[in-house]
Amino acid sequence: MDIRQLKVAGSWEITPKQLGDTRGVFLEWFKESPFVEAVGQPLRLAQANCSVSAAGVLRGIHFADVPPGQAKYVTCIRGAVLDVVVDLRVGSPTFGLWDSVLLDDVDRRAIYLSEGLGHAFLSLEDDSSVVYLCSEGYSPGSEHGISPFDLEVGIDWPTVSRSGTRVDLILSEKDSTAPSLMEAKEAGLLPRYEDVREWISGSD
Repeated sequence: MDIRQLKVAGSWEITPKQLGDTRGVFLEWFKESPFVEAVGQPLRLAQANCSVSAAGVLRGIHFADVPPGQAKYVTCIRGAVLDVVVDLRVGSPTFGLWDSVLLDDVDRRAIYLSEGLGHAFLSLEDDSSVVYLCSEGYSPGSEHGISPFDLEVGIDWPTVSRSGTRVDLILSEKDSTAPSLMEAKEAGLLPRYEDVREWISGSD
């Protein structure tokens, strides 16, 4: 298992070692010891989600209030998605920065996002199935969104599917009307970097 830190502090790309033969493939898509060694804290599991999306479906940018926030360990077990992490922590050295990882059923990578970060993904194939482990359960009143098309964030979303055909982006009403990064900041919705650091250090 290879774990590499992304440009956004608090996020990592995880590439598992795949063992294949005539029967198929085996891999460890999560393993605690190398995860804790790389990240510096264990993954508390409170909820596991599965999302199935048509090509062109764009979900996010989503984030949760801190405390407690919601750390996520995400992989794609079928199809392909471009998974994006955005630093929404006010006062962070990488505030507003984004990075991405291609999650698919070929390399079977995963991405880990710690508390306070924004998360989004774009499905690049019909029936793309994403599963993610969450440190906290769903809490509607504590969860928010940022527009995935915010020019200040500037995410470069693909316009073609994995097969090379053009995709029309499909968003929920909530995501399509989400505020910009600066609007969310001015409204006091974004987590503060120091609060996130304090919460994570106190949760170890």
